[in-house]
Amino acid sequence: MSQSTPSSTSAILYTRSGSYIPRVAAVHDMCGYGKCSLGVAIPVLSAAGIDVCPVPTALFSAHTKFSVFYMHDTTEILNDYLDAWKQEGIDLDGVYSGFLGSADQVAVIQRLYKEYPGALRIVDPVMGDGGVKYPTYTDELCEAMAGLVDGADVLTPNLTEASILTGIPYQGQDVDEAFIQKNVDALLEMGAKSVVIKGVVHEGEGIIRNYLASAQDGGKIEEVQSELLPYMLHGTGDLFASALCAAIYTGRSLHDAVDFAGELVRDAMRVTREQPDFEVRGVSFEPTLGKVASLLA
Repeated sequence: MSQSTPSSTSAILYTRSGSYIPRVAAVHDMCGYGKCSLGVAIPVLSAAGIDVCPVPTALFSAHTKFSVFYMHDTTEILNDYLDAWKQEGIDLDGVYSGFLGSADQVAVIQRLYKEYPGALRIVDPVMGDGGVKYPTYTDELCEAMAGLVDGADVLTPNLTEASILTGIPYQGQDVDEAFIQKNVDALLEMGAKSVVIKGVVHEGEGIIRNYLASAQDGGKIEEVQSELLPYMLHGTGDLFASALCAAIYTGRSLHDAVDFAGELVRDAMRVTREQPDFEVRGVSFEPTLGKVASLLA
């Protein structure tokens, strides 16, 4: 099993060894309809030659952008679920977490960290967007999510989630680098090793900016740009984080992983635009999986 190395935007966070297939626990919800969460993470990581081990935090009939959805919180089964893994001697190379169903699930992820200390920790703190929390996220759950910042090898909040985690007031998507640096500094101070802040957009530009920084590099931010398309889609954050994770586990640096993830999201959004009900169904990433697989070349 390969081990993680100290985080840096230019360093390689994971080195694959020969034909070894890394094993990553994906701690996310599962939606029956609507492309997000495990429905994105499993195929994207699998295309990158990763053995995905799902840990379902909730079951949804459809994602929360639909006016009607059913949610089943899986908290009560998760410790028994992981007990069975432990009894079988299952090993992990990484823990990639996203949407949680309850505050108690933070302790479940921290259990994974304790039992697999060599596993890379990739935390997508899925809590909200556009300055608004998702409807199933309570104040208690948002507060508990802050417990996953400390020790995260890579933390990938959008500006809304960065505000929730740090307490820095949300100022919209059109912010300057000084504001990004303030958020990054706060998240690194909370214990994150590397931070990727997603989705900065300046009015009148066709560019989306993602910023990354690592504690090892002194927290200095780097900007990675991709094309901004004139429509929004559900699930693009999950696709971005999953593509970033896939790139990292194929030996890319954090900088190159962010660049790849931004390009993949753009390509998938173009495909989605041609699909029926594209505004609500979610991002149609399936035709882009060949680009993920090409990371193995």
